[in-house]
Amino acid sequence: MSTDVPEASSPPAGEFGQKVDDLRRRKRQNLAMGGPEKVAKQHERGKLTARERIDLLFDPGTFVELGLLAHQQSMRGNEVDAPEKTPADGVVTGHGMVDGRQVWVIAYDFTVMAGSMGAVGEAYKASRVRELALRYRKPIVWLLDSAGARIQEAAGSTFAGSGMLFYDQVQMSGVVPQVSAMLGPCAAGTAYIPGLSDFVPMVKGTSSMSLGGARLVKAATGEDVTDLEMGGSQVHCHESGVGDNEVSTDEECIDQVRRFLSYLPSSNLEPPPWVPTEDPADRAVEGLDKLVPANPRQAYDVRKVIQRIADQSSWFEVKPTWAKNLVVGLARMAGHSVGVVANQPLFKGGILDVDAADKAARFIRMCDAFNVPLVYLMDVPGFLVGSAVEKEGIIRHGAKMLYATSEATVPKITIVMRKAYGAGYFVMCGKGYNPDLIVAWPFAEISVMGPEGAVNIIFNKVVEAAENPDETRAQLVARIRETISPYVAAGWAMIDDVIEPADTRRVIVQGLEQARGKKVERPWRKHGNIPV
Repeated sequence: MSTDVPEASSPPAGEFGQKVDDLRRRKRQNLAMGGPEKVAKQHERGKLTARERIDLLFDPGTFVELGLLAHQQSMRGNEVDAPEKTPADGVVTGHGMVDGRQVWVIAYDFTVMAGSMGAVGEAYKASRVRELALRYRKPIVWLLDSAGARIQEAAGSTFAGSGMLFYDQVQMSGVVPQVSAMLGPCAAGTAYIPGLSDFVPMVKGTSSMSLGGARLVKAATGEDVTDLEMGGSQVHCHESGVGDNEVSTDEECIDQVRRFLSYLPSSNLEPPPWVPTEDPADRAVEGLDKLVPANPRQAYDVRKVIQRIADQSSWFEVKPTWAKNLVVGLARMAGHSVGVVANQPLFKGGILDVDAADKAARFIRMCDAFNVPLVYLMDVPGFLVGSAVEKEGIIRHGAKMLYATSEATVPKITIVMRKAYGAGYFVMCGKGYNPDLIVAWPFAEISVMGPEGAVNIIFNKVVEAAENPDETRAQLVARIRETISPYVAAGWAMIDDVIEPADTRRVIVQGLEQARGKKVERPWRKHGNIPV
């Protein structure tokens, strides 16, 4: 069903023609959204309209709209609800193709009553799209630019009905990919849509999300704060972690949505799409010796390593500005999608803390849900310790990452690049967590802790009693370093091989091929009890 309105052809004559002409008029009226003035204001704010965004999201000419002629219905005691005031009832819904694959969309139209969630638009139009996306097992994208629930209708059954949105999202979770593109305000009810989605890009300066808008917060708490100060991209992409990728424009945001979807299958019943590449699977990764220092105390940018070993131009980082001591993202190896989890020595030495554990757990579970293999690049000094992080619940948060890695049944490849200390070794898919392949670089260190820390604990009295404590400490550190080399682990068959760094890409691709078609049988259970 197309919503294109014929312009060139004339309607038939007579009463039949009058009806066709009336139909065209009604469609043109609703396609105009809130009208020229409202559209102009939307552009003045630096934002595209809902329909312009949809044109960017879908392959040209593939969008099919459902519910164009819907509008707000009059309610008892609320005679201001004139139907002509809410074209499409403020939300554009339908489906189209993204890189040739069907995707469903719910786009809130800020030019119509600030994109508020009305009874018709939300409880009927949007709910139907959610139902069909789940029925056909296809991804769903929200283009969010909404003031939240429509106050004029937020009473009785209409308000309760809109709550079905979040129930539906939970049923879709792990079944079909869900994306929330933050393109404007998203307050109250609509703020939970991104909270339950798999990917949440945010436009800097125009998008925000919060459980209460600035006016409500002022009335309820007296706090004088703007929507952007309270829930803009600076807050959610840098501090809270609710948002994923911060972008500059609507166009860039939609491009991120399309890229993200390109790595995932349409549903959990399919493998991720394969993309042809001219990048050889057995390509040697030259220059890693210039990127990664052998000295475990020296920092480097692990993202440069990922870019070198993955298919050219395929790296797509997720949450790059939050919990920067851990890097996660999607890439391709020989054309196949992979999820990458990598410690980042450039920030906090790559140590794991509360936010890094949450970031990893959420990403790992998403990849596992959608059949995306996982590649762990390990250079971890362990978990952060101290009274402050204990009060933050480091044990509970760290257990999320441990749980996610243990639970994942997709192919898992682990590369121990340098440090593999303590519980960090476990959560980064060490030997005990069923990696399908685990290998190490020649200067890797696998141990309960680093040699310096071990000397301070085990040989503290020996060092203090020595004539030359510094020299004695250095000798003991060197002795312990020999015992935690990768060759000791290889000797005990606790790792599968020690490889040259240049062979990393080839080994990963071979490991993925080895594990393709992997099946894991687990004891039946309703569900596990992940620490939250």
